[in-house]
Amino acid sequence: MPSILIIDDEQGIRAVLKDVLEDEGYSVLLAEDGLKGLSLLETNAVDLVILDVWLPNMGGIDVLKRIREDFSDVEVIIISGHANIDLAVKAVKMGAFDFLEKPLSLERTITVVRNALALEGLRKENRNLKNTLFVEDQMVGQSKQIRKIRDLIEQSAASDARILILGENGTGKELVARAIHIKSKRAGGPFIEVNCAAIPDTLIESELFGHEKGSFTSAVGQRKGKFELAHGGSIFLDEVADLSLSAQAKVLRVTQELSFERVGGEDKIEVDVRIIAATNKDIEKEIKNGRFREDLFFRLNVVPILVPPLRERKEDITLLVDYFMKKYQPPKMSAPKKLSGEALGMLMNYDWPGNIRELKNFMERVNVMTEGEVIGEDAVSQHLGALTLEDTGSSIKEFEDMNLTQAKEEFEKEFILRKLKENDFNISRTAHSLGLYPSNLHSKIKKYGISVEKSK
Repeated sequence: MPSILIIDDEQGIRAVLKDVLEDEGYSVLLAEDGLKGLSLLETNAVDLVILDVWLPNMGGIDVLKRIREDFSDVEVIIISGHANIDLAVKAVKMGAFDFLEKPLSLERTITVVRNALALEGLRKENRNLKNTLFVEDQMVGQSKQIRKIRDLIEQSAASDARILILGENGTGKELVARAIHIKSKRAGGPFIEVNCAAIPDTLIESELFGHEKGSFTSAVGQRKGKFELAHGGSIFLDEVADLSLSAQAKVLRVTQELSFERVGGEDKIEVDVRIIAATNKDIEKEIKNGRFREDLFFRLNVVPILVPPLRERKEDITLLVDYFMKKYQPPKMSAPKKLSGEALGMLMNYDWPGNIRELKNFMERVNVMTEGEVIGEDAVSQHLGALTLEDTGSSIKEFEDMNLTQAKEEFEKEFILRKLKENDFNISRTAHSLGLYPSNLHSKIKKYGISVEKSK
């Protein structure tokens, strides 16, 4: 149900609008001045604000300016009397959706409200599409394990039960999480992914729960956290076992109460989110060693889903190969390349320590680096051996004369360069694929002296 905040100092107008909008099925919040209205925006998920121009304590234009700065996702409808039309026009130029002249026509008010909410719905849909820009793959396979996972997804998607996805790196845990979201009643809401292992301990609480302006040195403004952004949808806590114990305690509270405070804040923020978590670690071992809270585990593990490594579902390799052959078909070829029987046999006998992610990278490489329509065992032998260090494209022999620090840095440099090339040197997309902030990626590019070509 969309939520509408009415900010007007006239009690009669607030009461009439509240009754009319609630009859239309909307949830309504009321504020008699701008300061209280902004306070309600900070602690409630609001889709639309109906704002009077003339307000005590803080004028409507100043309130609109704050909304545009701090709550840019929220649409605003201005209401004004005859003497304030110029101000109303100014407000529309500042980003308000529309303005309504007093005395209000209830029929026109309902029409404008519907139009504003429809626009906000389209914007949310657009944001959700952007969230999935990097998700190109689908769950491929007909093995017994994959069929069982599909059944679990179908059974659990309709509920709001919390889900814990277990499996090695590269097995497709994110694909499972997204499939659950897409099949759920929350599919129209956001899917917010958090790579808990990629965020420094000092920033994780701010990332998850947001922060208030001035709560720490670099907090130059208020910021919503991932839980708040996921309101009405799902949040995917990838590598959840890498959270610090203090962050685990806060996540436990959210799972219990669906509420939290921003870092540096005191107001309770309530959210409606479904929590899906994943880890590649032995969670029972982490609990035994005191690195993961047992009570949080029980909260998250309502529906456990184990994603098997590729070596345990080798009957799916042929289907995966066909899928990636089509995905990475060279543009100049009229049909995908094929693997010879011997080449396919080599893939079937390989253990794939990097799982599907390794197979995907291998298939991309072998399509780019080989000529002809048929890929033989010589090409497979050459490029499969190149994956000893998984995604770097380098043999371990290149690192034998280095100490550990030098080898790690060389690995990181080559890995970043590869990801930059894969993403046409687009910094934002590359940072997303690496699980880094763009600012961190810039620092590493500068550190290693990597030449960045202009993104396409």
